[in-house]
Amino acid sequence: MQRSFLTFLLVLAAVVGQAQEETYQKPKLVVGIVVDQMRYDYIPRFWDRYGEGGFKKLINEGFNCKNNHYNYAPTKTGPGHASVYTGTTPATHGIIANDWYDKELKKYVYCAEDDSVQPIGTKDASHKMSPWRMLSSTMTDELKLATQGRGKVIGISVKDRGAILPAGHAADAAYWFQGKDEGAWITSSFYMNELPKWVTKFNKSKAAAAYKKSWNTLYDIETYTASGPDDTDFEGKFSGEERPVFPHDLKKLWLLNKGYDIIKATPYGNSITADFAIAALEGEQLGTDDITDFLAVSFSSTDYVGHKFGVNSVEVEDTYLRLDKDLERLLKALDEKVGKGNYTVFLTADHAAVQPPSYLKTRNIPAGYIDVAGIKEGISEFLETRFKSKNLIENVSNDQIFLNADELKKLNLTAEEVEKALAQELLNYDDVAQTYTATEMRAYNYTEGIPYKLQKGFNHKRSGNVIIVFKPAYISYSPTGSTHGSPYNYDANVPFLLYGFGVNHGSTYERTEITDIAPTICALLGISFPNGAIGNPVVKALK
Repeated sequence: MQRSFLTFLLVLAAVVGQAQEETYQKPKLVVGIVVDQMRYDYIPRFWDRYGEGGFKKLINEGFNCKNNHYNYAPTKTGPGHASVYTGTTPATHGIIANDWYDKELKKYVYCAEDDSVQPIGTKDASHKMSPWRMLSSTMTDELKLATQGRGKVIGISVKDRGAILPAGHAADAAYWFQGKDEGAWITSSFYMNELPKWVTKFNKSKAAAAYKKSWNTLYDIETYTASGPDDTDFEGKFSGEERPVFPHDLKKLWLLNKGYDIIKATPYGNSITADFAIAALEGEQLGTDDITDFLAVSFSSTDYVGHKFGVNSVEVEDTYLRLDKDLERLLKALDEKVGKGNYTVFLTADHAAVQPPSYLKTRNIPAGYIDVAGIKEGISEFLETRFKSKNLIENVSNDQIFLNADELKKLNLTAEEVEKALAQELLNYDDVAQTYTATEMRAYNYTEGIPYKLQKGFNHKRSGNVIIVFKPAYISYSPTGSTHGSPYNYDANVPFLLYGFGVNHGSTYERTEITDIAPTICALLGISFPNGAIGNPVVKALK
């Protein structure tokens, strides 16, 4: 009896000791993958066409959050990347759009522009970029702080904002792709004064030039049954094409589409991103010691393709089948260079996308295109009649109206009374579903529905006076291709996959939100959450 009890205590001590030891083990590398404009339903929709080493590997051996959503609007690239990595929303991190009207500067600003820095690796002076407009820390920043700067952080994307915002403020580097006549990976002086030798070597290899070729379907086009016909009126086309059909001859279209820029709008933009990410593993020796490194990779060509051809196009389907192969290449490289079981991967998206309303209408689904010019003209006339002024509106952008503070003061009007009148007037327009004012955003605490999402996206210093919500599937866009930005599920429901070190195998239908991603990774690493984080770790996903 005593021996049995003693054995029990020894086993218990061993288990507890092992658990305590495992608690503080960490992966050698975290790889954060953001797929630009990926709807969650692209996983089941193309499932039978995916190989075993890409999306299926992440799901079959990892953890799948099947009910993951953006908890704010607008659902756009800059805010999406910032929210994934900060664990908070535009209300706190301040990236309220890709571009927005700055009320103090009285002009539009871009989320990553920074006139205090210089481009590195390009002759194009427009690439003065940094993360300085993002107001809160990222999980990558917290890793740098936790490791006393010794953990490396690298951001990579063909879009500057897709590399810069995830990499955070304290990153070693962020690299993005310069198209036109250069076809090179570049950065800014915020990170360094010259490109590392491995980047220069990669650019000199002319790896991008290898993708100056025809884009045809990966498989027999007749097998692409998860999409509509190849030739429809709902798709855009490259300059120089008569119809939006395969094959797309990039050599022929090269000069008419700004040279290397055309690669971004094909699956080859994702391939060159994977090529460069794999080169970064070796060039930076990521994951080769006991201090955790972080590689943030954003695959942005999916967004360009979606915008041009639309959610239901064969081009989108082919792009995801090819991305699946690029993911497989990246995972194999991680196994070889870092070691299977030594790294953790998460995959999500910065937003999803709407089906083209022109297509939805053929299926008798309510949808349409917004007459923005007509609305602007109408509300201007209303304000002139009601308040005897033509100058009360300073700007209309990102579905928000900015009032002229100087004109309000001149007329002895309060912002609240003009906001209220304008919000009520807008409800008379057929395309408008809901309106909210800045006063309401500050005064109330919304806990559900669309106003909850709007409030999470409302920044007190940067957002406008009146927020407009249009009817579902009513967009301000061309009649071809897809876009995004709304609070509706078609823009907000995106994947969240976890794989590798410290991750359980399984799935959940419980709701998770985009702001849960950073806390989940930080909990896995045992580091502080980003300073503005509002999400919670997905406990079921972690060992």
